[in-house]
Amino acid sequence: MEVSEGDDIDIHDISPTAWRLLRVAAGFGQREVEVEIDDIMQAHISMLENNNRSLSEQRLEVLFELYRSELTNKQVRVLVSNF
Repeated sequence: MEVSEGDDIDIHDISPTAWRLLRVAAGFGQREVEVEIDDIMQAHISMLENNNRSLSEQRLEVLFELYRSELTNKQVRVLVSNF
């Protein structure tokens, strides 16, 4: 399997602002994420993006993969690196 540029991003280093920008850039509203991913509620997304709570490692990985599937590696890298 080829390693992409996004594979070396530590999901724990993504800022709340970058999480929000990744979601929006990927074309998802908070409620749409809730529909796409089992066991994640709109409130979880809101708390993550407002730095009030983090999600489990597994949920963060699933969320990151959802967003990343809709974006290019360059878009992901720019958002995570700059925000």
